[in-house]
Amino acid sequence: MFRFPFKKKEIIETAIQVPKHIAIIMDGNGRWAKKRLQPRVMGHKAGMDALQKITKAASNMGVKVLTVYAFSTENWTRPEKEVTFIMNLPVEFYDKYVPDLHANNVKIQMIGEHSRLPEATKTAMANAMQKTKHNTGLILNFALNYGGRDEMTHAVREIAQAVLDSKFNPGEIDEQLIADYLYTNKLPASLRDPDLVIRTSGELRLSNFLPWQTAYSELYFTDIAWPDFDEKALHEAIKEYNRRHRRFGGI
Repeated sequence: MFRFPFKKKEIIETAIQVPKHIAIIMDGNGRWAKKRLQPRVMGHKAGMDALQKITKAASNMGVKVLTVYAFSTENWTRPEKEVTFIMNLPVEFYDKYVPDLHANNVKIQMIGEHSRLPEATKTAMANAMQKTKHNTGLILNFALNYGGRDEMTHAVREIAQAVLDSKFNPGEIDEQLIADYLYTNKLPASLRDPDLVIRTSGELRLSNFLPWQTAYSELYFTDIAWPDFDEKALHEAIKEYNRRHRRFGGI
């Protein structure tokens, strides 16, 4: 049983299915800042505050994995100052937010192609993962310099090399084997695919985010910009998820 807040401060107790894995495309930071006549980077900073709150809310609700689209392989085309600011956010995240998340038993992981990341960024993320590696609660999974097509290209190369090395035959390649070569292979097998994908700020596309893993995910789009996405908005997304009937290709 989970309690949801409603208008007029009513509390209605309702049986609800909480998604085990939620993935979020955290969109709208720049537009949020522009609307307030602030530099775009201030939206990214506010977005980090929102992430901490949503992580704790999801953890309290019983979500097992929260995968967040933090920086895509295409985001390098943004202005250099903005990219530099975003790359420095993990350093601030480690200093400001990780202690609190660690105290809440959150485990931090990261997926993506990380060789291009600045050393300070990689160090901050490595420290966060090391500090929380023994935690047993919600997994906060950062997609950092992540692109779905890049992920699948990387997997194909790895599988092709494994065939050349006679580790298995081409006929043995199936969906499970491919999944084992994707970046999400660090997650428990039963939790790799998101049950629910949330995209904020009104855009209606996945933008190269987890194309393999989201084949049967429920998609939820909201006009709320990411910095304004709060616990109430998360509840609304999960309420909508519970209205869906997931058939997985069946009847």
